[in-house]
This record gives sequence, structure tokens and C-alpha cells, in this order.
Amino acid sequence: MTPQIRFVALGDSFTEGVGDNDLRLPNNCRGWADRVAEELARHDETVQYANLAIRGRRLNRIIDEQFEPAFAMNPTMVSFYAGGNDLLMARLNMAKLIRDYEDAVKRIKASGATVLLFTGYNVPLSPLLEPLKLRTAIYNRHIRRIAAEYQTLLVDYWCFEKFQDPRMWAPDRLHMSTLGHGYMAKKVLEVLGAPHSLHSPTLAAPRQRTLTQNIADDAAWLRRDVGPWLSRRFHGVSSGDRLGPRWPELMPVVLPERLGTDRVTTQLSSRFS
Repeated sequence: MTPQIRFVALGDSFTEGVGDNDLRLPNNCRGWADRVAEELARHDETVQYANLAIRGRRLNRIIDEQFEPAFAMNPTMVSFYAGGNDLLMARLNMAKLIRDYEDAVKRIKASGATVLLFTGYNVPLSPLLEPLKLRTAIYNRHIRRIAAEYQTLLVDYWCFEKFQDPRMWAPDRLHMSTLGHGYMAKKVLEVLGAPHSLHSPTLAAPRQRTLTQNIADDAAWLRRDVGPWLSRRFHGVSSGDRLGPRWPELMPVVLPERLGTDRVTTQLSSRFS
């Protein structure tokens, strides 16, 4: 039976699933795109899914590495999130970034697939990086324009107030936590108009932290996450340089409750051996 939905996810760590740890899966993460594919597959067992996203990728590398393999799969739906790593660069040509992004959307749209775009979020890294908010706001204005002009679907991440809660973020403060990925999957499914069983997280008011606790947390974050990130930038390397796509080819969706069964273990082992 020909699958009615062939979902291919493109992008960087946001789409790869970083922050939603799962040691049973390739690259040790799951993420919102897996969760969306799982919900689609619960209502249509013919759904097929590929995820070509790799952490650390900038826009042009995503285009160069992921577009041709994606188009070769003849997808019916493509999610595209790119530009977040470009916005973190010390020097950025915003006009070129937007031109390249718009050209990329034109190419995806020309493939005939349903296109799903995302705005960016004002990631709560540190008050010292608050100027990034302006870059993200400019980027988002153009993403909304492009989505309207090319009649794509849009997940307006910037407007999701629940992400103001720190529990929606992983300890590195840059990637969504498991809670965040689950909520993002729900919002994506709502934009798609697809039935699902996901719920919004219920978050009680967080306990107040002391100044000492906040300072200790900031120091640990700088040592654990910011230091290695700055070192990689200095040496011109990325956290994803030695990684490949998690799901490089279209395949039936692996539901989480079936992970660890003999058949699925054999399937995954043969796939990634």
C-alpha cells in the first residue's frame, strides 16, 4: 500500500530532537518530529517518516546536505527549521540569510510537498545575550512573510507562552526539554489539523530559588555548556560533525511502546549497522 503521508524533517538540533534524551534511539534522542510521526502513525499505519536534521547545522549546510536526499524520497510533507545557528554567529548578514532561506522555501514548495515552517524563540540563555532577541524578532518577521507569500503552514513558536517556563528547556538552556518537545509536537499537530492524544504540560508554580542557587546554576551552565560551545566555535567544529541523520530514509514509524521488541531491535540494528 502506497503511504499517504511521507514526512521528511529537515534542520538542526531543534528537529533532530536534542534535549529529549532517549538512549534507545539513534543519536540518543527522540524529539518533537518523532512524536508527530508517532501520532500520525497511530491513525494511519502507512505513514512513513525520515529525519535528516543534524545538530549544529547552519542554513546553507542544511540546504547542501539535506535537500537532495529529501526530494529523492518524494515527500508529501516537509518540515523545515533553519537559521537558529546562524543567528548565534558573532557576525551575521541578515539580508543574505533571509534570501537564502526564502530560496530554500521556494525549492521545497516546488517539490509539491506540504511545507511546515517555524518561527524562532527568544531562548532564555542569559541576560547578557538579550540582544539576540532583536535578531530573532527580525528573522521571525520575515518567516511570517515568507509563510504567507508561499502559502505554507506555520508553527509560530515565538508566541508559545509556556516556553517562558524554564522546565520547558534542557539544562543547556538552548534546547527544549522532553516537556518542551512534547508540547511542540502537540502544537505542530494542531497546525496540521491532525488527531492526536497529546496534552499540554501542567506546570505548577516553580519554587523560588535563592540568589546563591542562581549563581551556582549559572556557573555550572557556563562550565558545562558555554565553555565547550565557545571552544567548538573557536576551532571551527560543530557538535554534529561526527553524526549522521537519525532516520536517513523513509521507513514505517517506530512507536515507543514497541522499542526493545525483537523485531524492532532487529530492524534498527540492520538499519544502522
